[in-house]
Amino acid sequence: MLYVVLLGVPGAGKGTQAKWLSAALALPHVSSGDLFREQMQNGTELGIEAQRYIDRGELVPDQVTIGMVRDRLERSDARAGAILDGFPRTIPQADAFEVIAREMGASVGPALHLRVPIERLVDRMAGRRVCQKSGHVYHLVYNPPKKPEICDVDGSDLFQREDDLPETVRKRVQVYESLTAPLVEFYRARGVLQVVDGDQPMAAVTAEILAILGQEAGR
Repeated sequence: MLYVVLLGVPGAGKGTQAKWLSAALALPHVSSGDLFREQMQNGTELGIEAQRYIDRGELVPDQVTIGMVRDRLERSDARAGAILDGFPRTIPQADAFEVIAREMGASVGPALHLRVPIERLVDRMAGRRVCQKSGHVYHLVYNPPKKPEICDVDGSDLFQREDDLPETVRKRVQVYESLTAPLVEFYRARGVLQVVDGDQPMAAVTAEILAILGQEAGR
């Protein structure tokens, strides 16, 4: 059973790599953001509890997030493991995840830390554009629309989210790095941390990750 944890600041490519690794390894991509949306849309007990905190503008407690992840990992498609994206975010979540893994007869790791220079992240995110109607995502350099500022799919106008403005990106990265640093040290202390050069073409990052996973499996 293989639980792969992806760590990295916004724009490092965790979501993209998680999807590619999910396809390559036939393991589910478990995204904390997707879990929250699914549970709230389905009106589950955990989803209703999470919604209460969100409606009050409060952080969802760790135990609620942990409960959602446990529920997801108990499904049949996760029997061989999963690619974790956005979880754990805190040390209590990481501790709880180790307990869940032990209960399932597995261990957590490797934890892959995607490192990207801050100015590269600014470039990646500042060039991002989203369509007004359906949220299709483009990039002015890496994935431009056929017509400037117009969505290829539905013809709606593209816009730049406030979160993608250069100064906002820098602040988000600094905040996230301060939150992620304890997790990086947590997994380094357990000997499962692997640093991945995220400042490469996406396919090259995937190849580096697959090479690391192959080495881990061969130990």
